[in-house]
Amino acid sequence: MQIMADVGGIPGKNCRGFCEYCYFKNVHETKVLGCKNCPPGQIGCSHCTTDTNMKRDYLPPFQVLSSLQNNIFQTQLSSNTMVNITGDGDISCYPQLLELTGSIKQMGLPIHLGYTSGKGFDDVKTVDQLINNNVIETTYTAFATDPELRRRWMHDPTPDVSIDALKRFCESCDVHAASIIIPGVNDGDILHKTCADLESWGAKALILMRFANHHNQGLILNSDPIIPGIEQQNLKDFEQLVRDISKEYNLRVTGTPVCDPDLDTPYALAKDKNKEYLEILTPIKAAATIITSKISAPYIRKILENIGAADYVNVIATNQEIACLITPEDLYEIDLEDVEDTVIIPGRCYVHDLVAEEIFRADGKFRLIHRGPDMLTADGEMSGTLTREDVLKQELIAFEDLIELINYMGVPIIDRN
Repeated sequence: MQIMADVGGIPGKNCRGFCEYCYFKNVHETKVLGCKNCPPGQIGCSHCTTDTNMKRDYLPPFQVLSSLQNNIFQTQLSSNTMVNITGDGDISCYPQLLELTGSIKQMGLPIHLGYTSGKGFDDVKTVDQLINNNVIETTYTAFATDPELRRRWMHDPTPDVSIDALKRFCESCDVHAASIIIPGVNDGDILHKTCADLESWGAKALILMRFANHHNQGLILNSDPIIPGIEQQNLKDFEQLVRDISKEYNLRVTGTPVCDPDLDTPYALAKDKNKEYLEILTPIKAAATIITSKISAPYIRKILENIGAADYVNVIATNQEIACLITPEDLYEIDLEDVEDTVIIPGRCYVHDLVAEEIFRADGKFRLIHRGPDMLTADGEMSGTLTREDVLKQELIAFEDLIELINYMGVPIIDRN
C-alpha cells in the first residue's frame, strides 16, 4: 500500500529543463478537456484543465507533510505501507527533499521516490543521505547509461552524477528503472548496454516505454509531434522488444502500453491459458456498446467471445491507443449506426458526461451513456509490482463490475429480440 506525498512542481521548470522527448514540451496554452470529476453543469476542473497542472510550483515541506498526515489518518496502515513522494516536477530537484524524507523517517514509514530522472542530484552523497532517511524503493528514469546520450536527450547537466546515483540506488534499494525507447537513439546496442549495467548493479526491474509522438498515441494536449521525424514504432515490434529483453536479462521487464511477459498483461483474461477463470463471471444478459481504445479493443472482444456475449455486446475501437486518454475528438469519428441504445465509455476518459450525451445522440436517437470501470487491466507501469494472482483478481473484479453495469443498464436480450 502506498500513501502519496505530493510535492507539486511544474514540468520543464522544476526539473532543470524539459527532456527532449517530454510529453509537456509543446504544451503552451490552457486546454480544458472535461472528465468524470467535473461538476455536472461545468466542463473543466482541477483534474482535466492544463492550466491547473502547469502552474503549480513546488509545495513547501510543511504543506506536503500536513497533507500526508491527513492521508495517514484516513488510511488503515499495514506492515507494507509506504510513502510515495510524487509530483509534476522532478523529485530529485525538490530543494527540501532531504528535509522531507527526514521528517517522514521520523514517522517510521519507508519511502518510495516516485519518477525521478536524477537530474537534480549534484553529488552521490545526496543519495546516501536519502537511503539513510528510509528511501527503500525508487522509480528512476534511466533512458540510457551513456552519459552523452543523457546530456543530449535529457539535457542532463550532470549525467555522470545521475548515472552514479542510479547505480548507488540499485546497490542499496529496490530500483524500478524506466526507459522511453526512441527508435534509432537508445534502442539496439545502447539498450543492451543499459540493461547489462542495470543487471550488474542490482536493479530490480525495468519498464520499457514506447515513445509517443502522435496524437493517437496520447498527445491530447498538443497534436504536434514531440520530436519531428521520429517514425512511429510498430506495436508488435515494441512488444517483441519487451519479450526479447525480458528473456535476455535478469530483470523484471515490463512494457507500456504492452506487455508484461511474466503476467500476460494487458488483459490476462484474454489469454487462452486463463480462459477457465472466465467461468467465475456473471453471464451477460443485455445488449450494449463498449467504447474503448485501439489497443484494448481486440482483447475485450476476445473475452466477450469466450463468455458467449459477442453477439449482443459490440466493442468499438477509437483511433486513440490509450482508453483513458480518449477525448471528444475521438468519439466524433464513431459511426452512430454501429452504436447500441446503451453506451459504455472508459471511466477515466477525458470527456464530460454532457458532451458524451451530445455526441451519441446526434442522430436523434436517445442513448444511455455510462462510464465503465476506471481500469479493466494493468499496464506495465503497474503490473511490475503485482503477482499473477493480483492481476487476475483485479481483472475479474473489473470485468464483473462491467458486466453488472451492462446487465443493469443495457437492453435485456429478450426485449432486444
